Amino acid sequence: MYPINQVETEVEIPVDLIPEKSATFNPSKSARLIRLKSWEYWPFSVVYMPVFAYWLWLSLKARSFFFFSASNPSIESGGMLGESKIDILDLIDDDYKPVTAIVKRGLSEALLISKFFNANLNFPVIAKPNAGERGWGVEKIGNMAALYAYHRKSPVDYLIQEYIDYPLEFGVFYYRMPDQRHGTISSIVQKEFLSVTGNGHDTLAELILANDRAVLQWDLLKIKYANSLRQVLAKGKKMTLVTIGNHCLGTKFLNANHLITPELTAVFDKISIGIDGFYYGRYDLRCSNLDDFYQGKNIKIMELNGAGAEPAHIYDPAFSIWEGWKVLLHHWKVLYEISILNHKNGMPYMRLSEAREILKRIKTDKLQNP
Repeated sequence: MYPINQVETEVEIPVDLIPEKSATFNPSKSARLIRLKSWEYWPFSVVYMPVFAYWLWLSLKARSFFFFSASNPSIESGGMLGESKIDILDLIDDDYKPVTAIVKRGLSEALLISKFFNANLNFPVIAKPNAGERGWGVEKIGNMAALYAYHRKSPVDYLIQEYIDYPLEFGVFYYRMPDQRHGTISSIVQKEFLSVTGNGHDTLAELILANDRAVLQWDLLKIKYANSLRQVLAKGKKMTLVTIGNHCLGTKFLNANHLITPELTAVFDKISIGIDGFYYGRYDLRCSNLDDFYQGKNIKIMELNGAGAEPAHIYDPAFSIWEGWKVLLHHWKVLYEISILNHKNGMPYMRLSEAREILKRIKTDKLQNP
């Protein structure tokens, strides 16, 4: 899959931008070694092998491979496959979400302008596919020309969302049994944007190539900062390279479970009970400061992910794969229990024909965006 925000033209970087101490430095080779050493970069199929086996066992118990579809009755497939981001956002109280508009693919540029201004949006904005995952196609847009460019190359319906520049970004995993009023916050991940800090003598290119996370983004960063790669950052000056909190764009995920308190759980009980048919998933949000976070003030939810969401604190570099598996299996157990109870209360499981239709739609989108 080719990210929408990636530029298709190859840019040659002069040899003199590579650090002198490693004239034979190979960013591609270095990236492979980084991914091999850190399980957070391992292929999804490898990380999820024990989860897949556990899903089969739970499916046998539930007598349905799609038991998870009953977890969140108001979300298509429970939030596991092909769900619409705008449909989920529409369930959330306006006080907790950014201004968001949906744009249909193929819409005329005149209607695009009209939709943008009628929604009272201002640049910068975030553009992202209405159905997508793991950061695919997410881009910060700074002006109308860039929005036109994104619109022309987007093969799918997408969202234009108010850019929230609050300094703190969290992923809060919340679940609640359908017969209870109080739920559980089981995971908080804090997102640390990809950045480098100057030392007064290395160029931006050298700082990037000396940073493991930045090396993984070299193909994008060498294009984005092509005119600044020879710049020497002053000692102590921090430069944020990517302002979108996605792991695939270099964001570091940090375990912030120490922030979980009964007061914070009460805040998310209030938010979640206001969302009809939601019991299991992760809020991706920004907030102004921790005091407001605990009081439920100045919180903006960019996305709410359902059954397919992960307790993303496990991707903290200090977490072992064994700890990660333990957490994932626990969450699948909870997902099963919620789904079973909803099913007993009359929520049907997704049928095979429905799953095929969703997969067909996803496959079509991938073929349009190879």
